[in-house]
Amino acid sequence: MGHRITTQNRGRGGPTYRAPSHRYKAALRHSGSGETTVRGKVIDIEHDPARHSPIALVRLEDGSKTYMLVTEGIGVDDEIVWGPLAEVRNGNTLPLKSIPTGAYVCNIEARPNDGGKFVRSSGVQAIVVDKTEEKVGVQMPSGQTKWFNARCRATVGIVAGGGRGEKPFVKAGNKYHKMKNSASNWPRVRGVAMNVIDHPFGGGGHQHAGRPKTVARGTSPGRAVGHMAARKTGRGKK
Repeated sequence: MGHRITTQNRGRGGPTYRAPSHRYKAALRHSGSGETTVRGKVIDIEHDPARHSPIALVRLEDGSKTYMLVTEGIGVDDEIVWGPLAEVRNGNTLPLKSIPTGAYVCNIEARPNDGGKFVRSSGVQAIVVDKTEEKVGVQMPSGQTKWFNARCRATVGIVAGGGRGEKPFVKAGNKYHKMKNSASNWPRVRGVAMNVIDHPFGGGGHQHAGRPKTVARGTSPGRAVGHMAARKTGRGKK
């Protein structure tokens, strides 16, 4: 019997494919609830070792401190407001029903008051494109339009840290430390470079797949590599 391939190991779980939650400084949840208004002031911009975007340390009105996801243009001593009465301004968090169409938003809640789940990576943003009485349509970074409950909150602006992918790693050590902060296995070995018992594409007199790369969706886990249930493959013809 062959060895487990990466697809099987990832599905099984374990520390190799688990995000290093112990490195995160905070969960970066929206402050307050959807019905109350909370004000605070940014006192510091910090680096989170487990994230690709900077985070802000905010002192709230009651004297407590919390971390939030930074949007482009936010700096120390800026005022931040969470709540339905907040002004539609960069860095403020409001219900989607209160944000005008065409505005850039980030850190969107999947359900009202869950703290924010979508559009949190550095340099990304979504756009409010449509509204109904109960739902708000948001164009996600992928281009797909997703509909949210109108009471879900979102932060106005674009997540800071954009352009980080343009800087080269230069050294393998930099790439190593970057990949340690993600739920992935690195370095990644090509299947055709493996032995025949380690991967369906392994073995042979020279490096080649040796079998069709397009496989069915219900293929057994040990064969689930290549183009999964592809509608079409190959180079498109104009």
